Amino acid sequence: MAAGDRTVLQFNSPSSAILSAKVHPLVIFNICDCYVRRPDQAERVIGTLLGSVLPDGTVDIRNSYAVPHTESAEQVALDIEYHHNMLVSHQKVNPKEVIVGWYSTGLGVTGGSALIQDFYSREVPNPIHLTVDTGFRNGEGTVKAFVSVNLALGDRQLAAQFQEIPLDLCMVEAERVGFDILKKTAVDKLPNDLEGMEVTMGRLLALIDDVYKYVDDVVEGRVPADNNIGRFIAETVASLPKLSPPAFDKLMNDSLQDQLLLLYLSSIARTQLGLAEKLNTAAQIL
Repeated sequence: MAAGDRTVLQFNSPSSAILSAKVHPLVIFNICDCYVRRPDQAERVIGTLLGSVLPDGTVDIRNSYAVPHTESAEQVALDIEYHHNMLVSHQKVNPKEVIVGWYSTGLGVTGGSALIQDFYSREVPNPIHLTVDTGFRNGEGTVKAFVSVNLALGDRQLAAQFQEIPLDLCMVEAERVGFDILKKTAVDKLPNDLEGMEVTMGRLLALIDDVYKYVDDVVEGRVPADNNIGRFIAETVASLPKLSPPAFDKLMNDSLQDQLLLLYLSSIARTQLGLAEKLNTAAQIL
């Protein structure tokens, strides 16, 4: 047989390379909320991911909504009409958000994932498949992102192989505190503002200690120097305002007093509104 007549088993890579993905905490919270509210007979939740593709190829996942479905051991059926209606509603609010993929709850890719991936591949090129472990086993939230690569034998498409890509959870400190509470799955009470600030300050002090230890190790020659980390530390230190300790204390005290004044005024306004509502109700009864 001539070399040109051979049938070759090959992977068809996506037309546009997706380097990585990043997901905002709102998406994780939405998925967990939909999982809690799922029908009794449903084992998992499936939905659509919305966002945009950044110039560097990173998929920015900013929103999501659940799509009703039924599934068995052999097939999965999505409510396509509901999916399109929800998409139209979301784009009326934020037209810049487009479909970037879909999600499912669970530890990873399942047997029916290729069928759903095929549907979303007709909606958008190279969709992301996001999996969220809503069980938070061992207190960790396992969130993974996948892209599919078609496995072909000559001109015949055989299957789709899922490949995991890097995923970044984009959270500010306040969102991270909420995500840490969510991972516990059961708490006695939600922390107040001071308790949340205490946790945040404790994490900040731990990070500062890590930076101190790294710098000392580099100076002592225990670990090799990394120019990227050095530049990052230098930029961070340079961004801090140069204030003397007394000036810094005054700035913090003034800011704290302003915040306490706002809390006091808002408490007075709340009390006045509650009193006015009760007087209005009593006047209507009389």
